[in-house]
Amino acid sequence: MHITVSGKQLDLSDALRHRVSTMLDTIASKYFGDALEAHVTFSRARSFFTCDINMHAGRGLTLRGEGEAGDANAAFDDAAEHIAKRLRRYRRRVNDHARDVTQRGEPDQPVAAQHYILQQQEDVELVGEDEESLVAPASNNHFATVVAENPAMIVKLTVGEAVMRMDLADQPVVMFRNSATGQFNVVYRRQDGHIGWIDPAAE
Repeated sequence: MHITVSGKQLDLSDALRHRVSTMLDTIASKYFGDALEAHVTFSRARSFFTCDINMHAGRGLTLRGEGEAGDANAAFDDAAEHIAKRLRRYRRRVNDHARDVTQRGEPDQPVAAQHYILQQQEDVELVGEDEESLVAPASNNHFATVVAENPAMIVKLTVGEAVMRMDLADQPVVMFRNSATGQFNVVYRRQDGHIGWIDPAAE
């Protein structure tokens, strides 16, 4: 597995880099037969270290873990445990997914899409006497500005697989093509901790 370990304005020891590589290889080998890619980033705040792990499986699975502690090693342990905990939760599904894709090859081709990051406008003014009529500044007719644009892929999944991927990647929302209906669906994490599911095909 190709592992990149970096620090934001932080020097990392060879011992820490070796420990990160060894532990991630151990975690990955339990679930995936194919090579994985991982990016581990350390940073330091005033009184603690943070560690962000992003692992990319060759079969479209993305895993993310964050940790913080008083030293870099403990911060990595915290982040790695978050990933390991999620993988243990989905052990059977992850193993089945990797085995099925290996046997059948890649499933239906995903749909290419664009992922935009918007910055909300702060200067909003009222128009007329209707307090609900809000518009952006006169120089811009949009309520938000695009600050980043990334390619994205919308894959065909069951609802359960979509929830699994959302949890493994620690994302608040996932858009996918429902394998049962072919329609675009969305699953998302609600504020009460439950999972929401938007299905336009449902009656």
